[in-house]
Amino acid sequence: MIARVDPFIGTEAVDLPPQTGLAATWWWPKPQVGNTHPGATYPLGMVSACAYSGAYPTGYGRYDLATEGVPPMIHEGGVASGFTHFQQSGTGAIRKYYNYFRVTPMLEPLDVLGRTWELLEEKAEPGYYAATLDSGIRAELTVGPKSAVHRYTFPRNPNARIVIDFSLGGLSIPHGETIPLRAKLEQVAPGIAQGEIVVEGAPLSVYIECDAHAWRQMLWYDRRLMPGGTRLAFDHIRPTTLRPFGLMWAGPSEPGQSIEVRIGFSLRGVEQARANLRADEGTGPARFPHRRDRTKKAWRKHLKAITVDTPSTERQTIFSTALYHSLIKPCLAPEESPFWPTDGPFVFDLCTMWDIYRTQLPLITTLFPERAVELANALLTICEEEGNFPIGYRMARGSDRFSRQGSALAQTFLADLCQLGLPGVDWEWALVHMHADLRRTYGEDFLLRGVAHPISHTLDLAYGYWCTAKVAARVGDRALVEEFTALATRWVNAFDEQTGLLHDSTFYEGSRYNYSFRLLHDMRSRIELSGGDEGFVDALDAFFGFGAEPVRQPGVAPGLAELATGYGLGRFEGLNNEPDMEAPWAYHYAGRPDRTAEVVHAAVLQQFGTGRGGLPGNDDSGGISSWYVWASLGLFPVAGQNLFLVNAPSFAESELRVGGDAFRIETAGFVEPHRDGPVQYVQSAELNGDPLDRTWLRGDELHRGGSLLLRLGPEPSEWGRMSRPPSSPER
Repeated sequence: MIARVDPFIGTEAVDLPPQTGLAATWWWPKPQVGNTHPGATYPLGMVSACAYSGAYPTGYGRYDLATEGVPPMIHEGGVASGFTHFQQSGTGAIRKYYNYFRVTPMLEPLDVLGRTWELLEEKAEPGYYAATLDSGIRAELTVGPKSAVHRYTFPRNPNARIVIDFSLGGLSIPHGETIPLRAKLEQVAPGIAQGEIVVEGAPLSVYIECDAHAWRQMLWYDRRLMPGGTRLAFDHIRPTTLRPFGLMWAGPSEPGQSIEVRIGFSLRGVEQARANLRADEGTGPARFPHRRDRTKKAWRKHLKAITVDTPSTERQTIFSTALYHSLIKPCLAPEESPFWPTDGPFVFDLCTMWDIYRTQLPLITTLFPERAVELANALLTICEEEGNFPIGYRMARGSDRFSRQGSALAQTFLADLCQLGLPGVDWEWALVHMHADLRRTYGEDFLLRGVAHPISHTLDLAYGYWCTAKVAARVGDRALVEEFTALATRWVNAFDEQTGLLHDSTFYEGSRYNYSFRLLHDMRSRIELSGGDEGFVDALDAFFGFGAEPVRQPGVAPGLAELATGYGLGRFEGLNNEPDMEAPWAYHYAGRPDRTAEVVHAAVLQQFGTGRGGLPGNDDSGGISSWYVWASLGLFPVAGQNLFLVNAPSFAESELRVGGDAFRIETAGFVEPHRDGPVQYVQSAELNGDPLDRTWLRGDELHRGGSLLLRLGPEPSEWGRMSRPPSSPER
């Protein structure tokens, strides 16, 4: 798997073959770019490192800010002014872009710091990034869980330099920069320095080692050297008073001479940054090969959690890279909380729960349940310390208060862990915070009036109460179970009985159609509200564009009228965005898994590809890539319900390492799929050798390991038409 990963997928604007058939009817409202980066990362680690151009949104690449349509370019090709740390992965406009402690190898005077060099001979693999600047300097980067190692190979030059800029952060586009509020740095010894910047309330410390002992080591301020200076400190920096400052090593270089820079990071001071560097890199010079090898082994272990069988190297690359992108975020940083004194789990770059709770978090829960428990405890601590569960949580003081996207999403994640019976969570503690969180923000309107606007929050909160009832049942609080179960029935208040769709409201990044086909806890009643199976399927067919004409996608800087016309189509967003990503599986609840097969086949084969433009939209911390992983396997998690829906897979065989066990998906009658090839439908199924007439698996059936055999054919069958997935209350 690791050999097929291409970290460059998604780094440029969407570049897929023209869509045909069903896929050509889907409309893409959001930016047509994956927004990923090819930098060095560690699985669910704290640190990343990548070439820095200052472009939106990761600091890597060529584009300006874009919130819809094709992103405008600001660089004709790949360029970099240095190499930075901490990048987002696939996100859009979240107002936090990091890129701290830029390291710049250069042959020019310090005065030109900030200029860009062309990137040549780029190479990327899990845990490693390399490029040659057009100055002739070769740069290589790798990372550990809490550290980064740089290696720069210079040509002959009498005045080579390695410059670290402590003042830079964010992006170089208008309003994209991040200004440190306070900062300090000091030289500790030859080749050793340490310091801290406080950015958006978060103190980020570094401990730096540089194997350039024969070179001069100096501090600099406002691009002027400070010979003999050993310390810089700034008690209060304002955007109007900021001048660049940092650290530099300078001296003559010989052809092929390599200089290594090692940086330990911590949110708890320079001593812990030093300890993190020692834990990650050990001691002594030339640690780069050892660190790169260890990180590669970590990625190999994580990527071996799923294996697939296909003769197509292209599809192997797409799948392997999707799994890789699914395991970069969130950043789990144990013992690193800067905001409360206790040790324990800590997390940042939950960007955002809206994007990941239905696909990526269930994937982590399935493959790495111990990391899911770690994340759960981190979220519970955040809620206890800060007063609510975050919708987004970044390396900044306070959780993201931008709550229009969704409510009660942590409850969904916690409910899955609870129903699986995973150890390591105090569920009485969890219940207290899950209950209190449901009463905040939109929760007050929900309790007082039975409805909350934006109307999608009514669905969120009703589902949140249903999920919290599962935890209440676990701890034996029957009174809360009854109270929450009654509140969970209020989902119906969100729907217009005349149309079977949601009431008029405002909708974030979508329309009433994109939110009307969510997988609720009472899908039987939801379908009855649409006139029964036939009416519900007809509405879904219109939403997915069966029989519709192809649409025209937005271009660069689309106008309001063009966007309004597109939203007016009421059409599936085709994995360009997340609000309707589970809708293809709604057909299961109406006895039409064959329709699910047709939609998923079109999406998997036409909306994802190889190359830098191979993603259909913002990957959003792995939310879209995780969708691809699940859909390709022929499974889809119903987040919060401990349930997996079954569909025809895209691979003849696959295997998931579920905790310590293996779950194998096998097929009979499988035909290798092609972009414009025929759809395959499930004819019958067997679970561990026994006939399986239903279209779903319980979470414990998957987690205990075993085998699922799916017999496939070219025509729809009767499989799944009579047996419907569970609906609560049971019907």
